[in-house]
Amino acid sequence: MRNLWLIFAQAATVAVGALFVITTLKPEWLGRSASGPQVVELRQAMSSAILPGRATSYNDAVRRAVPAVVNIFTSKEIKSQRHPFLDDPLFRHFFGDRLEEEPQRAASLGSGVIVSSKGYILTNHHVIEAADEIEVALVDGKKLKARAVGSDPETDIAVLQVEGGQVPAITFGDADALRVGDVVLAIGNPFGVGQTVTMGIVSALGRNQLGINTFENFIQTDAAINPGNSGGALIDTAGNLVGINTAIYSRSGGSLGIGFAIPASSAKQVMEQIIETGSVTRGWIGVEAQEITPEIAESFRLSSTNGVLIAGVLRGGPAEKAGLKPGDVLVAIEGRSVKDPNSMLNLVAALVPGKPASIRYKRDNKDVEVQIAVGKRPTQQRRRR
Repeated sequence: MRNLWLIFAQAATVAVGALFVITTLKPEWLGRSASGPQVVELRQAMSSAILPGRATSYNDAVRRAVPAVVNIFTSKEIKSQRHPFLDDPLFRHFFGDRLEEEPQRAASLGSGVIVSSKGYILTNHHVIEAADEIEVALVDGKKLKARAVGSDPETDIAVLQVEGGQVPAITFGDADALRVGDVVLAIGNPFGVGQTVTMGIVSALGRNQLGINTFENFIQTDAAINPGNSGGALIDTAGNLVGINTAIYSRSGGSLGIGFAIPASSAKQVMEQIIETGSVTRGWIGVEAQEITPEIAESFRLSSTNGVLIAGVLRGGPAEKAGLKPGDVLVAIEGRSVKDPNSMLNLVAALVPGKPASIRYKRDNKDVEVQIAVGKRPTQQRRRR
């Protein structure tokens, strides 16, 4: 009997040991997952090594775009204060022209994008503002003199042209199809170190009311944009131009991951007007608009916050001639709703000077529609940052 018990104990020990080995090394033999039972069914992503379409390099996009991005060098003469001794005949008798001061010149750096084989270059107005000499350097080191075709301070867009043979031009992408989260690359000449490429994503679209330009519709990106990148290219992963790098939010002068670019579609519209006429013409009606807050709506006994409050009307301007008064609420221009002062500014700017336009506003909570003779927007100076 004792021998039978020993045999049973040994067999049980061997079975438990075998079960432990199988459970540890081959759990699927028992019909169970190695990770144990799942309380909730989860979808496991594929290994990153086999993810379809995963980009490992943007070299092809960079090679397509880089030849069309140029470095811009500008200079201007600085007028120094004339020394009073230069007007003294006695001093001039002894020292002659040796007291005459040499004119000083200030130099600055920026970037630009060749958008046409005819040598047209898009850049920022502030890059070439007040410059009397402009030189661009291609990626191969070749330097060309450039002339300013025209600029628009209110969107901070400028157009240059170089002459000297065929130049590579970039391809425009569909900036209006950009989505938050799309990968973008910024190309420019930061701090004058030479052409540089940085990568990021589209952080936001339609940024406005930043106080950078009069007309704002920025692409926000965390691709590093630094001083010297202004006027450079923001491209998609196919190497197409989707924006012109313009400004950064920074407390130190360097990139903090908040950069702004003008959409290529907006820059193209401005560029075409500049090339055709040398400037940009916009509509104007001569009013000052204010956003309608719930407090203002209550104060003016308005039924909603739709539209903008007319805070001021320029004497003798188109709006006054059409009968608009301070306190009126502008709700639509040419049938398109006015949502805020920024949308009103854009809708008015799109009107053709010299042609009548329909304006709908509220007075004493009653709808009034009139025709207004659109004027030409006066030239504005670019806001200082």
